[in-house]
Amino acid sequence: GLAGGFRDREVLELGPLEGGHSYLVDRLGATAVTAIEANPRAYLKCLIAKETFEMPRVHFLLGDCLDYLRDTHRRFDIGVACGILYHLTNPVELLALLARRCDALFLWTVFYDPEFVAQNPVPGAKFSEAIEMETAGFRHTVHRFNYGPSLDWKGFCGGGDVYSYWMEKEPILAALRHFGFTAFRHEQQPNVHGSALMLVARKG
Repeated sequence: GLAGGFRDREVLELGPLEGGHSYLVDRLGATAVTAIEANPRAYLKCLIAKETFEMPRVHFLLGDCLDYLRDTHRRFDIGVACGILYHLTNPVELLALLARRCDALFLWTVFYDPEFVAQNPVPGAKFSEAIEMETAGFRHTVHRFNYGPSLDWKGFCGGGDVYSYWMEKEPILAALRHFGFTAFRHEQQPNVHGSALMLVARKG
C-alpha cells in the first residue's frame, strides 16, 4: 500500500534468481517487469519459468545490475531488491542508484547485527574487520563478510567476489533517507544467516 501496489506500474527487479517474485509481480498486474540476474544458471532458470508459467510482461536480462543502473536513463515506479544488498562490496552505491531510478522500493536483506554475531559463532566467524566508507556523500561503516568454504559449493552462494560488506540496520535506513526516500514501513525478522530487514520505502 505504501508503494501504491504493482498494478499498472513499471517494476525493476534485481536478483530474480528463479523468477518467483517476478511471477508474483506479473500476476499482481504490473505493466512491465525488468528483472536483472547476474548468475547464468539462475538466468536460464528464469527463462524456463517465463515460458512455463507464461509471464509475457517480464523481461529477464543477464548481467550486473549495478552496471545497468549506472548506464540506464529509464525510470521505474517500484524497485524490488530481495537478497542482494548483503552480497555487494559497496551496498550504498546500490541504494543510491535505486533512489535515482525508482520512486518506491521494496527491500529484503540480512544485515550486520552485533547481538546475532555474538550469539551465533559459526556464521559470526565469517566476519572480519569493520571499515569506514563514504559513497555519494553518505558516510557509513560496513562489516566484511568472507564467503570462505561457501565458494566451493556447487550451487550459488550469491556473491560475485570472495567477500561482501554488510551494513547495520540503522545505516541502511539512514542511507535511504539520505538519497531521498521519506516514507517507510519496515520490520525486523529472524533468519538463520543473520537478522533480516524487510521494508517498503517511497519518495514524497
